[in-house]
Amino acid sequence: MASSSRGFTTRLDFRLRRLVDISRGQVNGLDEPRKRKRVSFEGERIGVSRISCCCSDPVVPIRSCKSVEKCEEWRFDPKKSSHRSRIQASPSMPFASSHRSCSVSKQGKFYPRCTPRNSGPQSRDSPPKRDTGIANEKDWGISLLNENVNETGTNEDGSTWYRESGEDLGENGYRCRWTRMGGRSHDDSSEWKETWWEKSDWTGYKELGVEKSGRNAEGDSWWETWQEVLHQDEWSNLARIERSAQKQAKSGTENAGWYEKWWEKYDAKGWTEKGAHKYGRLNEQSWWEKWGEHYDGRGSVLKWTDKWAETELGTKWGDKWEEKFFAGIGSRQGETWHVSPSGERWSRTWGEEHFGNGKVHKYGKSTTGESWDIVVDEETYYEAEPHYGWADVVGDSSQLLSIQPRDRPPGVFPNLDFGPSPDPADDQPG
Repeated sequence: MASSSRGFTTRLDFRLRRLVDISRGQVNGLDEPRKRKRVSFEGERIGVSRISCCCSDPVVPIRSCKSVEKCEEWRFDPKKSSHRSRIQASPSMPFASSHRSCSVSKQGKFYPRCTPRNSGPQSRDSPPKRDTGIANEKDWGISLLNENVNETGTNEDGSTWYRESGEDLGENGYRCRWTRMGGRSHDDSSEWKETWWEKSDWTGYKELGVEKSGRNAEGDSWWETWQEVLHQDEWSNLARIERSAQKQAKSGTENAGWYEKWWEKYDAKGWTEKGAHKYGRLNEQSWWEKWGEHYDGRGSVLKWTDKWAETELGTKWGDKWEEKFFAGIGSRQGETWHVSPSGERWSRTWGEEHFGNGKVHKYGKSTTGESWDIVVDEETYYEAEPHYGWADVVGDSSQLLSIQPRDRPPGVFPNLDFGPSPDPADDQPG
């Protein structure tokens, strides 16, 4: 796709990818091989090693899913019977995993961020990309003006633009500096808008954000927002950084569109939470995905994922799994299922119990009579800490941390509203 201040030529790519190898929550050659820090438990030996994870088998057992955030294309073969059907995963383009939030944005390819002071802003008619997680602040290139401006103009091709900036003040030292810009083609068939802001107050709260939207002559439309927040947790009194992104796009020529919501939360003692909700539709097919990761900072880990899809003819299929570990002891369990248009249901459930002594109990069954219940000698591997944690997010949040609050007059203190106590159920996966 291309972007220019003289026109709006962006087209949305609605060749939407499906989600996973449904016979397992494992990936097959999708993401780049990367090194992970894992804790190995075998008997009473505990060690830390650096290993490379690269899966290449076209179909692998369901019980070995290790990663939450990966996706693949779903390919459903209607020729296979419902009780034996598998969804074959085919490799697709790699994308940035949510826990590696240092994904490189391509926005610089579409337009420069620095423009001459009295010239119009460059056209930002670039829709968001799927499965790219949460960008770092440097990828947005947010540059707020220090003075109030209100400018408009017309380009040689008849397209128009505007740019304005200002500052809003409120109680408790609240300040919001913002810049809005946008433009449209000469015939109003294409339009784009973008807003940048930074917020702060006397409690130490700081926020950096972006919202953008657009539409093109083909009727495609999109919307995206990104936020990064620093605040002090009311109950632990620890500094916390939270990042989030929402993205959606809709085709103007066919029944196709997608939506994603991503979030990450970190505190200074290693507590980390990450997750995503996704939805997509391409004509007669729809699919959903939810996943989450939770690290308590003391060695306890919870990961889960739930993915499912359906067609207008009534075929449905899905896969879900969960793992919980602490100090080498834990469990994994999951289910793969399929429903035919006639309502015939097939499913396979499985589970693993890891005892921390080199023994693993594996069990499972299916609706076609399969079953297994064995104890094997096997090492236990799991990610004991997030690949991208507190130190990483602090290093990537220099612009957020450098936001300067308003000067506080002598003798004036911030009004701290701690609100109601948190509900422990809020931390559980939905």
